[in-house]
Amino acid sequence: MPDDRSPIRVAAIADVHCYNELRGRLRYELESVNEQADVLILAGDLTLYGQPDEARILAEEVRGIRIPMIGVLGNHDFEQEQERVIVRILEEAGVVMLDGGATTLDIRGRRVGFAGVKGFCGGFGDHLVAPFGELPLKAFVRVGQQEAEKLDAALRRIRDDAVDYVVAIVHYAPIRETVIGESPELFPFLGNSSLCDPIDRHEADVCFHGHAHYGSPVGRTPGGIPVYNVARPLVRTYVVHRLEPSRAVTPVRS
Repeated sequence: MPDDRSPIRVAAIADVHCYNELRGRLRYELESVNEQADVLILAGDLTLYGQPDEARILAEEVRGIRIPMIGVLGNHDFEQEQERVIVRILEEAGVVMLDGGATTLDIRGRRVGFAGVKGFCGGFGDHLVAPFGELPLKAFVRVGQQEAEKLDAALRRIRDDAVDYVVAIVHYAPIRETVIGESPELFPFLGNSSLCDPIDRHEADVCFHGHAHYGSPVGRTPGGIPVYNVARPLVRTYVVHRLEPSRAVTPVRS
């Protein structure tokens, strides 16, 4: 067993898109996570079509996981407008689901705070869509702003709680760097750099996201915080990040 000075290991995966044909396969892929990590992050798109039965399959797949699990929803999980049911099913399976909320774990004498939101699209940097013109476009932009505000509030609560480490969880990408590899025409729909501002402002130690299946696995915020795209189609299995000054990352193959 790791001693008290060992790094805290955070495993993360997104876009598992659980459905019937995945039954048993995901359980096998996650089999080693109990030994490889101290906590497992599920960063959205947990179902394929947002159906409660798909969430029930995922709940069965993760029942053998003994370490804490923390998750957020993704856009697929909203497809049938059953997101509240999906959250309830996963919470009953032991997953702490966040939507602008925060939770704290005590791991080997250190406190780790987790803040999570789904996020939204809108683009990045100088190409972030502006709230100008038609009312529908302004409403679209406002959704992204609200998600960033929710993340900001959650990260602020964590920092006020005097934690040792802070982990940010989103589904949509907070930086452009980790969507590179996708078609450039899709970039505005893959993430929103407004999410990046609170991550830097509150000096998170790491951020995990998914959504960009053909993006890039690693990037950094303008403030230098590591960001990992852990979409399953990209990384194939969970990624383990070690919370330590070196901020090293190790992919773990099942």
